[in-house]
Amino acid sequence: MLLSEFDYPLPEELIAQRPLAERDASRMMVLDRASQTLEDRQFRELPDVLQAGDLLVFNNTKVIPARLLGRRRGTRAHPVGKHNPALREHLAGQVELLLTRREEGDEWRGLVRPGRKIPAGEVLVFGDGELEAEVIGRGEFGVRRLRLRAPGGTVESAIERLGHVPLPPYIRREDEVADRENYQTVFARVPGAVAAPTAGLHFSSRVLDRLRARGIETGEITLHVSLGTFQPVHTDRVEDHRMGFEEFEISEAAAEALRRARRERRRVVAVGTTVVRTLEHAAREHAAEIPAGRGDTDLFITPGFRFQMTQGLLTNFHLPKSTLLMLVSAFAGKEFLFRAYEHAVAERYRFFSYGDCMLIV
Repeated sequence: MLLSEFDYPLPEELIAQRPLAERDASRMMVLDRASQTLEDRQFRELPDVLQAGDLLVFNNTKVIPARLLGRRRGTRAHPVGKHNPALREHLAGQVELLLTRREEGDEWRGLVRPGRKIPAGEVLVFGDGELEAEVIGRGEFGVRRLRLRAPGGTVESAIERLGHVPLPPYIRREDEVADRENYQTVFARVPGAVAAPTAGLHFSSRVLDRLRARGIETGEITLHVSLGTFQPVHTDRVEDHRMGFEEFEISEAAAEALRRARRERRRVVAVGTTVVRTLEHAAREHAAEIPAGRGDTDLFITPGFRFQMTQGLLTNFHLPKSTLLMLVSAFAGKEFLFRAYEHAVAERYRFFSYGDCMLIV
């Protein structure tokens, strides 16, 4: 398959720049794969659209303020935002670090901009020296391996204090205080993600209460969203792309709920592509038995993939040529999905992280 096959036209004004005032006020397009029909609904109607007995699986990862603005050691600090690159280039020594994955201890991987000027051995300084990052290895496309240290406290507290919400680049504004809550699901519990599992952003406490009242079971897994989910595809042939590894955990309670739903032939509905990748990775590794435990996945799902655990998917609208769009194309069927995207553009749905969603059954 060619990367160009996953492109589509999108008016820029349809890219949501801010969330709605109420989480559950978004629109929801329902795609029925059996009948190949589309229906325009409201997200608040999700409990009425799902069936009693469905198992709805969430990703409970919590976004950390992973975007850090600082300088190379030995240079003066200047306030530099992510949307004035000319100024950033002009001020020698200024850097932007996006932490993408924690390795062992205080070793992390991260994207450094401007990356080509930062060699191994360089030390980056944030705040008034409250956090330092020593570059200990280089990778492709600006990725660096870093050792973090916080002279006056813990690395975690320094990141929390100095970091910014890592909003995606298509949100063309600086992060705001409100984003610390808005760019986080109501069930976020396990810190470690550098991007939100955005399908979960629509849920409110009242929708969760209505789901349970309707007899819809809920469960939680954890996948810490990192660069692997959002890394652009740099190859013309889709099959040549390699996903980065992302850490996941399936609790014993979640594993038992999944096994029970499978035995009872009830639908498993994934809230987001990160849940799909976690469940399908576990199913491929363990013959669909889904044991509890931790692991890493670099599963790349494209059209032709055979799904073993996922019978329904709630997901946002995704970027052209992205691995997320490829995954949803595999689940819905590429032709059907692209027809749905054409409908979404015509009906002025809101796209991407703070946008509307679709339910595929």
